[in-house]
Amino acid sequence: MDHGTETGASAGHGAAEYAAAGRIPLAVVVVDREGLVSHWSRGARRLFGIPREDALGRPAVDLLPVSGALPEGEDTGPYGAYVAYDGLGPGLESSLDGRLSYPAAGRARLSVPDTERVDVLWWAYPLVGPGPERLLVLAADAGALHHQDDGMAVERIAPGFALHTDFPGAEELARRLPEILPSMSVGESARIVSQVLELGYPILEFSQNDRVPVTPDWGVPRRAERRERRERAARAVAAGQPVPQDVQDEGEDLEYAAVRERLEFLNEVSGKIGTSLDLAQTIIEVSKAVVPRFTDVACTYLREQVVAGEGFPDGVPDTTTMWHRVALEHTDEPGRWEDVVPVGEAMPFPAETPFFQCMTTGQPVVIPRISEEMGHAIASQFDKRDIRPLITHRSMLIVPLKARQVVLGFMALMRHPERPEFNDMDRVTGAELAARAALVLDNARMYTYQENVAETLQDSMLPHIAPRMTGCDIATRYLPGTLLGRVGGDWFDSVKLPGARTALVVGDVMGHGLNSAAMMGQLRTAVQTMAALDLPPAQLLRNLDDLAQRLGDTYLATCLYAVYDPIASELHLANAGHIPPVIVRAEDGRSELLDLPTGAPIGVGGVPFESVRVPVAPGDRLVMCTDGLVEVRGEDIGVGLATLCESAAHPAASMDDACDTIIRALNTCGGRKDDVALLMARLAGIEPEDVAVWRFTLDPVEVGRARAVVREQLHDWGLDALAHNAELMVSELVTNAVRHSHGRPVELRLVRGDTLLCEVDDDDHTLPTLLSAGPGDESGRGLRVVSTLAREWGTSRTSAGKTVWFELTLPRAARR
Repeated sequence: MDHGTETGASAGHGAAEYAAAGRIPLAVVVVDREGLVSHWSRGARRLFGIPREDALGRPAVDLLPVSGALPEGEDTGPYGAYVAYDGLGPGLESSLDGRLSYPAAGRARLSVPDTERVDVLWWAYPLVGPGPERLLVLAADAGALHHQDDGMAVERIAPGFALHTDFPGAEELARRLPEILPSMSVGESARIVSQVLELGYPILEFSQNDRVPVTPDWGVPRRAERRERRERAARAVAAGQPVPQDVQDEGEDLEYAAVRERLEFLNEVSGKIGTSLDLAQTIIEVSKAVVPRFTDVACTYLREQVVAGEGFPDGVPDTTTMWHRVALEHTDEPGRWEDVVPVGEAMPFPAETPFFQCMTTGQPVVIPRISEEMGHAIASQFDKRDIRPLITHRSMLIVPLKARQVVLGFMALMRHPERPEFNDMDRVTGAELAARAALVLDNARMYTYQENVAETLQDSMLPHIAPRMTGCDIATRYLPGTLLGRVGGDWFDSVKLPGARTALVVGDVMGHGLNSAAMMGQLRTAVQTMAALDLPPAQLLRNLDDLAQRLGDTYLATCLYAVYDPIASELHLANAGHIPPVIVRAEDGRSELLDLPTGAPIGVGGVPFESVRVPVAPGDRLVMCTDGLVEVRGEDIGVGLATLCESAAHPAASMDDACDTIIRALNTCGGRKDDVALLMARLAGIEPEDVAVWRFTLDPVEVGRARAVVREQLHDWGLDALAHNAELMVSELVTNAVRHSHGRPVELRLVRGDTLLCEVDDDDHTLPTLLSAGPGDESGRGLRVVSTLAREWGTSRTSAGKTVWFELTLPRAARR
């Protein structure tokens, strides 16, 4: 492949003529893994003065301009001497001997027999993968760029392939590009291959994400100078004068100039799209990038599942596939298109339409002019709307938005009748534009999809805590450490316990990602299970540590477990390597870190855990969080803890406002790298007059007294509506307790809170179970009655025996 194949300029044109026309002949050399030349183009023969038959099979280091300065004028043989200077990066020799695995470029001076010394620009591209080729070398005569007598400005030039080539192995080499070029996706390499074969796009297109790091900054005349020469030609023709020679040369090179302008357009578009992973923003960027420079109307359709951020089955779309119109950009008067084809509409496309052809074949469709007949056929798809005035006589190009072999959507591009029709070059340009846009859209789609999956997973793992538990109000916050890592190992929880108590939990599995989230899910489930068994805090952490040891030694976790008793007005806490909680006193607004035994993280193994009891008063607030809230890299954690105490003490109108105050104070919305879990509980307590306790001896007669005291107490509380069911269930539970106790009196307790709670304690450690009683059975129906009438019921072991409890829903008028 080389530009020196006499496709548009005669071979006799001088270097200055090439520069005026914006062309620089390229020599193309391929070096195999043995360092020998395996291809030597005609451009290489002209540039280096060496016939092809003399170059093939010879060491490339003997034929190409490598490092090593020689005295001016010295000749070292029939193939000339090379003097390296003004190098931009390592010498070519480093690429030839395999020391460089990345593209390089430079400049050298060479002597060719019977010619003047030649100034050479070179580019070297390592080729990797199977096959004998190791290095692709491009070289050009830079002498043309020295003739700038008119002082015109030049642009950067990069090596490229002409529209015609003399490289016999070009097709084979291009076919193997996906194998030999590193760091490229299959879709991107296939796109580049098609460009190289059809239009000869530049070598620099080989990597969209990693531009060649060194490119000599010499170039060709800017478009402004080319336009000025074309205007000179027009003036000469109008005056009946001959067209200047440099303008004639310009005409000979229009084809290459057109390709270059298309590349510049595509590069500009690439710079305007993909600035965000937001799908809607990306769609807007794509539409605005092509109007009005490339087209006058751009209408974008996406598959329904892409818009929803969902996955969809593989395979070709069909006539049932729904396509959402997601963007419309145009240069017509405002509202003309929007009123007829509004954004947001979804519709299928029949098989006979050009749109269906594009999205099923994955190939662009060009309609030079939309005829009256075709306009009528297209308009028939739009119910009760006549779009014929908008589309008839316009040129239309439909390009598929295809990424990773999947058609995500398509763009319908239309030009005003007075503009040139879409041609083959426009078709290829539009296809390349759509390929780049599709890749950006697919990245945004996959990000949206993965974000939805992550949020769903995290939501499924984190509990939806009720804002009100018995005797306390709760507010929580969870913030992911990064936008791309919404799944982490931080968690919080609350568990309802017997005796109107509530367990409050905050934990943090060390690490991030799905593995940490999975470990978190296991630990959280274990904590819920053990809390329901009413294990003391220290014992619960001890069991949790044993479980972590059985799960494996890969992960560690910290955990803070607190049990709030609103009747006793105390917290019972144990800590496993977690940061301490903050208590805000309602009496004076003072906040402090609770001094707890730190303990070792869960998973260390063999470490004891201690618990402490802390008295609290109604209105006190407990703040528990993970270290991501207070820990900043490079800063002492004490600073964050002090800020936490200060911000927690700020008065707030609600619990949610109080949480937001803490978040803002610690600036967790900016620069945070770790996940954050925050739980705040306002410890409202239960007033003594809302609790009633009785003790009964182990005499069956006491069952009647139990019913009586319950009836009387409910009357005093204004809960007569609950008396009948409450008496019946209390009768069953007290009867069982009296029957199975071993000597200790039976205790009955009623608690009026958000519900009516009834508890019966005895000294029997055997937990009752729900039985299926037959018609002739004399027992086994008690718990069936409780299960039928109660809102909730349950059993739990205590240090002295067991507790059986049930709850009834308060009448609306009695709720607080």
